[in-house]
Amino acid sequence: MKQQALVSSALAAALSLGLVAQAEAQDKAAKEKCYGVAKAGQNDCASANGSHSCAGQAKMDNDPNEWKYVAKGTCEKSGGKLSSPAKK
Repeated sequence: MKQQALVSSALAAALSLGLVAQAEAQDKAAKEKCYGVAKAGQNDCASANGSHSCAGQAKMDNDPNEWKYVAKGTCEKSGGKLSSPAKK
C-alpha cells in the first residue's frame, strides 16, 4: 500500500513538472526582449554591453543596454527597442 502511494506521488510530481515546463515555454513564446525599459534593479538578465551578467543589476532606469521580457507587441509602444544598441 505504501509503495503504491509512493509510486502515485512520484508519477504526479513528474507530470506536474512537465506541465510547468510547458507553461513556461508558452509564456516565453508570448514575450520578447525589450531594451531600454527596465527600471533600476529590475532587468531580466545580463546587459548588452557586458557591464554585468545577472538579473536585477541595472543601475539606472531605462538604460538602453538593459532589457526586460515584455508581452509581444508592447515593447516599442512603451518606448523600448527590440534590438540591443550597437557595441562600440
